[in-house]
Amino acid sequence: MNEGQIVPVRSRRRRVLLLAGLWLFVALVLVAFRSVVMFFAAAALIAYLVAPLVDRLTHLPIGKRRLPRWTAILLIYLAFFTAVYLAFIALVPQLYREMARISRDAVAWSNTLTPERIREISRDLEDWLTARGLPVEISSRALEGAAGEEPPGSERPQFSLSVDLERVLQKTIARVGTFARDNFGDIVGVSRRVVTGVLAGIFALFFILMVAAFFSIDTQTIRRYVSTLIPPEYGGDVVTLAKMIDRKLAGVVRGQVTICLINGVLTFIGLLLLGVKFAFLLATLATILSLIPIFGTIVSSVPIVAIGLSQGWKTGIGALLWIVGIHALEAYFLNPKIMGTAARIHPIVIAFALIAGERTYGLVGALFAVPLAAVVVACFDFLRLKAQPPAAPETAMTSER
Repeated sequence: MNEGQIVPVRSRRRRVLLLAGLWLFVALVLVAFRSVVMFFAAAALIAYLVAPLVDRLTHLPIGKRRLPRWTAILLIYLAFFTAVYLAFIALVPQLYREMARISRDAVAWSNTLTPERIREISRDLEDWLTARGLPVEISSRALEGAAGEEPPGSERPQFSLSVDLERVLQKTIARVGTFARDNFGDIVGVSRRVVTGVLAGIFALFFILMVAAFFSIDTQTIRRYVSTLIPPEYGGDVVTLAKMIDRKLAGVVRGQVTICLINGVLTFIGLLLLGVKFAFLLATLATILSLIPIFGTIVSSVPIVAIGLSQGWKTGIGALLWIVGIHALEAYFLNPKIMGTAARIHPIVIAFALIAGERTYGLVGALFAVPLAAVVVACFDFLRLKAQPPAAPETAMTSER
């Protein structure tokens, strides 16, 4: 290697080291201020979600000019807030009625739990279990039997489990009452905390939307700036990696939001057909929790089936079968059609990401866990394919496309 070749090699190495130092500095800043990273991550996700719509609006011809990006974003935000307002005035009264109905039913049920009623429930449950060969004593009948004589012809099992349901329920009700007095007795303090939380949430929402608008307006500028932080000789690899990340994110983020909305609508229709109580509230809960794959689906199904069983075993089984049918439709039809096979992530990776995100940032971390896992999986696959023999990456890249 002559001197003319050594200089470009040294220059390239110097540039790579300088750019690596800049990326390391960015990483250190993000770690140092990790408490605010979620706000900007949420803004970036919103900008990513609305990017196709913004691009479509900006390509609409208006006379001899095209719609500016900031105008397109304002129109999208206007449509969003209009939809929120219409949903608020149309759905919140229904939600309030269902919450009030739940409260009334809970109060009415708790008022029926007199000592005599608890003793009656305990004995009925004990008889039901005993008839099925389960020697469980749930009431204080054991003490009563010890004081008196056994009924003729009755044989009590030699080994049995004794549970005083009356005492358990009384202790539970007492603890709930104590918790309510300790946490909700101070009306002024509770009201202050609620108002503060609502105001903080509104401020956070508007801040995130504002940052998302900046991301959307300056998309090209941000891309050009980021490209200056990448050595030109690696430009092709970065473009390939960006396409792989986009395929993963498009399926995970946009696809999951679409599937959540379909899931919520189908759940609401099914609950109405089955006559399950609180259909709107349960469908809303299922829609929101479906944003968290796997675990959100399981958690949202429990109250639906429980309320269905409280109305009758046929209603409960019907609700369970309807939910299973929705998720079968999601797994075998919606996921392949909306997300595509290239964007799918193995359930083991999703479960690991959800647990790691929840342990790190709580519920917010669980919401962002899967999109972040999609980016990590795309980067991992890209490096894995680059590490293959020269002929293998081309074939793998082709199949990946």
